Amino acid sequence: MTDLEQRKLYSVLCHGSQLICYSLVSVAVPIVLLLISDDPIVQGNAKEAINFYLTVLIWGMIFLVLCFVLIGIPLLIGLVIVSTIMPIIAMVKSATNLERPYRYPCIWHFIE
Repeated sequence: MTDLEQRKLYSVLCHGSQLICYSLVSVAVPIVLLLISDDPIVQGNAKEAINFYLTVLIWGMIFLVLCFVLIGIPLLIGLVIVSTIMPIIAMVKSATNLERPYRYPCIWHFIE
């Protein structure tokens, strides 16, 4: 496997792991790839995937609390839709553009 194929595979795995489920598995894959890869593009994609996971987790907790006043229910549904669509877009973008990591729009960056 060449370096570009490996970069493509690892980058897609980082973002695709967000679709597995809402558990620690979806954040464990990018963390492992961040630690084992020396490629700065793969590391950038792994950091973005971790940041996306943490952002969705925080918004999910906020919206869950808002469910008690009923405004959180549509927000939670919207979050599930966004957290399903955005990793798919990230997978396609990171597979087609191998020169730089994909950046999710409108997320908090905890890890730079």
